[in-house]
Amino acid sequence: MTISTTKKLIGATLAAGVILALSGCGQAPADKPSGSDKPAASDFQTCIVSDMGGFDDKSFNQLSFEGADKAATEIGVPLKKAESNAETDYAPNIDNMVSEGCNIIVSVGFALSQATVDAATANPDTKFVLVDDAGGDNKPDNVKPQLYNTAEAAFMAGYLSAGYSKTGKVGTFGGMEFPTVTIFMDGFKQGVDYYNKQNSKSVAVVGWDGKTGSFTGGFEANQDAKTVATNIIDQGVDVLFPVGGPIYQSGLQAIKDSGKDIALIGADADLFNTDPTTADYVLTSVLKAMDVSTYETVMAASKGDFNGDPYIGTLENSGVGIAPLHNFESKVDAGLVKQVDQIKKDIIDGKITVTSYLDK
Repeated sequence: MTISTTKKLIGATLAAGVILALSGCGQAPADKPSGSDKPAASDFQTCIVSDMGGFDDKSFNQLSFEGADKAATEIGVPLKKAESNAETDYAPNIDNMVSEGCNIIVSVGFALSQATVDAATANPDTKFVLVDDAGGDNKPDNVKPQLYNTAEAAFMAGYLSAGYSKTGKVGTFGGMEFPTVTIFMDGFKQGVDYYNKQNSKSVAVVGWDGKTGSFTGGFEANQDAKTVATNIIDQGVDVLFPVGGPIYQSGLQAIKDSGKDIALIGADADLFNTDPTTADYVLTSVLKAMDVSTYETVMAASKGDFNGDPYIGTLENSGVGIAPLHNFESKVDAGLVKQVDQIKKDIIDGKITVTSYLDK
């Protein structure tokens, strides 16, 4: 990654204006080996804090937790975890985590960005992994951003959805209008538009026009989220793509209540695996391999190999992708599947350009 690219990424995320923080945990590590300024791997205390979605959100919190937990297990020190219940918990809890001696703290979600940067600036000897945010212009070197160009994978899902649709309408909605949410919606719409261009079709996207769209105002699975989903369903879509952690649950309930044959698209994790109740509804999921990147970053840090350069997940490095069709395999035309496979290759090879806020 070039320096100019990194600056672009950091500047783009700062523009989102997301200012939220962390929650706390941890224990002081054992004494360092004689003559070393790094803790032994077995003394490397790994900690993680969720946003308000919690570690059982079947989405990005859960994936990040699984990656950190796998690393902590291999290192040989139990993972310290803390779930955030309110925004007011964030700043005091992250300060507490630092004071308790965590060597590395995984901050899950762009909502934790500001508190992570503040704590990292004040505590340069503690390492931080910031999931889904670049940390802004003043990000210190002890913060490792993990970003994911999910527009590439969502492009594939959009093309697939357009080809699968019988009504000629597909829908998407988000939790809040942040770049890490709209990047999914952008890619999804671009994929639908590409399908229309390649196949002389006119499949419409309900809920996002590339600039404005439908949002629930939060990331909770509640009546507000269900109402937004229902409004989109009422416009005749037969594919629905909720973006924002647990809000997919409200989308699923709206689908069930409608009594219509509507397919669900998951975000972040493969919903077929993380939430078996979606098995008969989920066409595919747009994946962010946060478990893999978190695991690899923590393991590298435990061995003294840590830097603050952003990690960018792409189709090429398998940091993003789409899930198998699972129960929908027999329902999707084999020719459409081949086209989607080719689109992946063309995006990787640069034959198809997918734009997102990470390009700015």
